[in-house]
Amino acid sequence: MFIASGDVVPSFKGFTLIMPAVSVGNVGQLAVDLIISTLNMARVGHFHTDCLIPMAGNNPYASSAEEAVQLSTCAEVYSHSDSKLAVLQIRTPIIQTKVRSFRKLMVSWIKSSGFLRSVLLSSSQAYHRDDQQLHGSPLRYLLTPSLQKEEAPRVEELGWKEMERISAFPGISDSEQRLYIPGGGVTKALYTDCCTEGISMAVLLIFCSEGDNVPDAFALVNHLNDWLHLLDKPAQGSVQWRVPPSWRLLFGSGVPPLLF
Repeated sequence: MFIASGDVVPSFKGFTLIMPAVSVGNVGQLAVDLIISTLNMARVGHFHTDCLIPMAGNNPYASSAEEAVQLSTCAEVYSHSDSKLAVLQIRTPIIQTKVRSFRKLMVSWIKSSGFLRSVLLSSSQAYHRDDQQLHGSPLRYLLTPSLQKEEAPRVEELGWKEMERISAFPGISDSEQRLYIPGGGVTKALYTDCCTEGISMAVLLIFCSEGDNVPDAFALVNHLNDWLHLLDKPAQGSVQWRVPPSWRLLFGSGVPPLLF
């Protein structure tokens, strides 16, 4: 259930929603961090649900000591009214037995909020790629039928590669082709739900491996920016995304000096 931060429930009608899938390398969540931090988005609410592992902590985007003491939870919604943009940040994994309930919650909220379109940022295990997926860019996209009509010419113009379907039985050329996103968490199932429900959703994902996935996050958010133009791209160089303060502890607090 979505709970607004203030007394008035914000209206998202006509907004674009960006959300991550909890997937390999947490790339989608890192990319969402960059968007929230760079656009200085305001927190407008959170989700109270038993589908996610509970979490509480300091404000990851704090720019002052006063802001740092604000409480953050496992699923929060941020908004940028000028850009008609809403972002849902998910910070903890979905409880295994609650995946279906979580998908229903997301589909219901997206439909009731009146979002113009939704974007799911995700990732997939690089070592599962087949021969055709090893060529070119590691970035892929998927569009639901309702969004395909509007955005297909645009993504074709951008030169994006659609996520390939692979044979259900490798080596048998005439076997059924299926969508396969290993390590993608809820990506495939939520995309399928949105296709069934007639929701306009795009999935942007990157093939990667566990490790330092910061470069993957920058690649994914730059890919998204080529389409949505969240920030103006300079004539030379790349968009300057602002890294949130919480990233200082991305790999822990360092080696304790007392060890040496």
